[in-house]
Amino acid sequence: MRPTSLRALASIAAGTGMLMRRWDFVAAYLQGELQDGEVVYCHAPPGYSTIGADGRPQICRVEKPVYGMAQAGRRWQRTLFPWLTEYGFTQSSSDP
Repeated sequence: MRPTSLRALASIAAGTGMLMRRWDFVAAYLQGELQDGEVVYCHAPPGYSTIGADGRPQICRVEKPVYGMAQAGRRWQRTLFPWLTEYGFTQSSSDP
């Protein structure tokens, strides 16, 4: 779900007294940000040359979290949580 769609639905739900139970974010893990100073490398994707001109294996520096990356879910949570609290949401004490 795009952020503009989410804001529109949340506004409608709040204005009419409805409860929102579940959201689905399009490519959520791709929306996160790496922390300052965090450097992540990976192998080149299929179809790209994996050997450089000097004969050494090439790797890629990751600029944003991607699916399959161990940190991707946590980075998405760190991006989403401040936005939710800014709009008045609070964390449930039963699900810290």
